Amino acid sequence: MAQANCDWKTDRFCLGACYYPEHWPEELWADDFRRMRELGFSIVRMAEFAWSIFEPEEGRFEFGLFDRAIDLAREQGIQVILGTPTATPPAWLTSKYPEVLNAKQDGTLYRHGQRRHYNYNSPVYRELSARIVTRMAEHYKDHPAVVGWQIDNELNCEVNVFYSDADHAAFRVWLREKYGSLEVLNRAWGAVFWNQTYTDWSQVHLTRPTPSDSPNPHQALDEKRFFSDSAIAFAKLQSDILRDAAPRQWVTTNGMFGHLDSHKMTEETLDFFSYDSYPNFSTIYPDKGERPLLDRKWSLNLSAARDVSPNFCVMEQQSGPGGWVNMMDMPSPKPGQMRLWTYQSIAHGADMLLYFRWRTAAMGTEIYWHGINDYHNQPNRRVAEAGIIGEELARVGAQWLGSTFRAEVAILKDYDNEWDGELDKWHGPFTGRSVSAWFKALQRRHIPVDTKYVRASTTIEELAKYRVLVYPHPAVMPKETAALLKRYVEGGGTLVLGCRSGYKDAAGQCYMQPFPGPLSGMCGIQVEDFTLIGPYQQAPQVKWNAAGAGTLPGDGFADILRVTAESAEILAVYASDYYAGKPALVRNRQGEGTAYYYGSVFTEESAGALIKVLGLQSPASEWGELPEGVELAIREHHSNGNKFAFLLNYAHDIQTLTFRKPLRDLLSGTEVHGSVAMKPFDVLVLELDS
Repeated sequence: MAQANCDWKTDRFCLGACYYPEHWPEELWADDFRRMRELGFSIVRMAEFAWSIFEPEEGRFEFGLFDRAIDLAREQGIQVILGTPTATPPAWLTSKYPEVLNAKQDGTLYRHGQRRHYNYNSPVYRELSARIVTRMAEHYKDHPAVVGWQIDNELNCEVNVFYSDADHAAFRVWLREKYGSLEVLNRAWGAVFWNQTYTDWSQVHLTRPTPSDSPNPHQALDEKRFFSDSAIAFAKLQSDILRDAAPRQWVTTNGMFGHLDSHKMTEETLDFFSYDSYPNFSTIYPDKGERPLLDRKWSLNLSAARDVSPNFCVMEQQSGPGGWVNMMDMPSPKPGQMRLWTYQSIAHGADMLLYFRWRTAAMGTEIYWHGINDYHNQPNRRVAEAGIIGEELARVGAQWLGSTFRAEVAILKDYDNEWDGELDKWHGPFTGRSVSAWFKALQRRHIPVDTKYVRASTTIEELAKYRVLVYPHPAVMPKETAALLKRYVEGGGTLVLGCRSGYKDAAGQCYMQPFPGPLSGMCGIQVEDFTLIGPYQQAPQVKWNAAGAGTLPGDGFADILRVTAESAEILAVYASDYYAGKPALVRNRQGEGTAYYYGSVFTEESAGALIKVLGLQSPASEWGELPEGVELAIREHHSNGNKFAFLLNYAHDIQTLTFRKPLRDLLSGTEVHGSVAMKPFDVLVLELDS
């Protein structure tokens, strides 16, 4: 694991904004930094898109513009995070060295004119990236205002597949290191099928256009692993330089995008992880199904960031309406929502937060990605709201720094199933639906939940801290992971699995044994039959013998179960189609714990019924009653047991809460007791008994 060179934590909550001095007349800078300080801001990020400012032509370096901007920030007591500018290579670079450009799967090159149009494996791009990072690090390593570095910007955003000539060549090197020989590669890829066997390494490529757009699935899975390792190697190239040249400054990067193992990247290259939080995305791309959570569902994304770093930085927090000139047209946050979303991030583990952006750009693709200040630079309601937040965090924010989110339930995920499921329609689409169903059911019952990624390095201690683990549809199930889950259950844990679990090995090939493969013994069942639910078929009906749930619809798929263990108990049966009367939900006692196998895709109703069976209760039940529209999140200091309950009202109307005992709200400094009306988008942060 990467070791922090310096502690990024401070004794105050650092609040700030992303700032682009190269976009504005220099006479605005001093006033900008002064107004930031007056709002309670103490940190800015800059320079992540400014390569041509630092190196206007190859080999000629200039630092004057940013030297002046950083010095002005320091005069106002504002610290600086510098971005390495490799997300946007200069025109002189892409023109002279077109081999640095990324390509589509058919070989068409992406051209200069947007961002993220380069590839990670071009030797010349790696060389020139290393040079600009080195020169910047050497120049700013001792500047008293510069506290840390952000590597690149949002690795794998916009595009997360890479098919340049350099990538094909690097893929062959990666495969040789992984498999050692073509014989082993052919076996792992099942290349004997459809006569795909390779006899020379020069024949091996990343996936390329195929009839019906259906590549070898095992090759496609390895491809995504390679994309991830390429991004991580590119990040490590930069972090190694920064650690060597600027050892007193910390290193992070931002985002959480596809085909990138953010956990591995953080362990190998960063001091901590940073995330970009835009809850309004969930209002224009809502989860499917009834009663979408909208911006509240963004808490699920934050829980994934929290699994990478229990305490993290939000490098970009939404402050205004968002959109490019041609896409992502998000409406303006309503009064109070910027504050609500700020505390949403903090409730889920953010210990530093910067808004995107200080002022809306007047030129370029993001002229509609609005910041705190509008183009006119005059006071507006977002500026006023930022000032309220700044005052609150300056007054009380330090109290919860270093505390971590507390949950007894975790939803398990893993990168291999995520990536394999992009191509495999027999399990991939189900995971998002089931995760959403469980998250909705837990949220509306005020039961905090973590996202936990299962990895080769995951330990039994990491899992054992949870009372319940929900692993909806892990089709790819290495025997080692199955053994780990069995130890968790035998040690007293409760594991909930859904259909399509356990039938593939790490290469994505199917086990030649009854489903759910290596999970079968622990679950006390075998799948005797199964069916995908077609578009003109009705969802399977499931009759519950437990929880008083009656008959509920399943979704998407039906694993028809057969009990194989005396310790197993049937909790629900199918009530429709040719498999009516067959087991749909089975509970099996194993050691000190219990495994549940549900043969369909979870809905919010079936997740709710299982929550009742599991006996899960909200921690708020000890001190109050909360309406559905309010989220509960709890942060706790493990050193002294101090706890803070964050109550977030996402509803557009007043919500009534009932407190059974007096509690103190840190934000208002008042006591809440009895019936309390919570305004739309309001926030309470309560001190709980240790």
